[in-house]
Amino acid sequence: MTLPTKEAATALLHQHVNDAYQRQHAVMVATAMEGYAAVYGEDPLLWHLTGLLHDLDYEEHPAAHPGPSLGWFRDWGYPPEFIHAVEAHAYGYHEFKTLPETKLAAALLACDEISGIFYAYRKMNPVPYGQMKASSIKKKFKEPSFAAKIDRSVIQLGCDRLGVDLDAHIANLIRFLAPLP
Repeated sequence: MTLPTKEAATALLHQHVNDAYQRQHAVMVATAMEGYAAVYGEDPLLWHLTGLLHDLDYEEHPAAHPGPSLGWFRDWGYPPEFIHAVEAHAYGYHEFKTLPETKLAAALLACDEISGIFYAYRKMNPVPYGQMKASSIKKKFKEPSFAAKIDRSVIQLGCDRLGVDLDAHIANLIRFLAPLP
């Protein structure tokens, strides 16, 4: 089992993902995942790369995502926990029924969709991530018309499986995302 370096994974991301938002999303999720790796004493590279590459096939194969990338990751010898997390992050989409069974998978589920809320909030109110107010993000989370395509129930499932309540999760993400431009 092998993983690429951060540099090689970033090159891979740029090879498969051209959309600026999708690239930014990947970096946000990777940063959040690395933050959770530190909290739980886990492998920061594994967690970072899981976040960075979780949507690798989305732009090229949106109707089959993440099926194609799961095959690529197996072919490339990526660790089973990485593959499980990427598969579980699609829970409820395209007939994927795999629930997150590890902290890695639960963290990816918890961090993936909510990064869209953070991104949308920042577009509306351009403050640095680290200066966002948790209460404002929570208010937008509860507002179904804000970032309407974001599935809040999937975020909640990830939080539940990770063992973190939503308020703490939002506060963690503000802290984890603070270094991002």
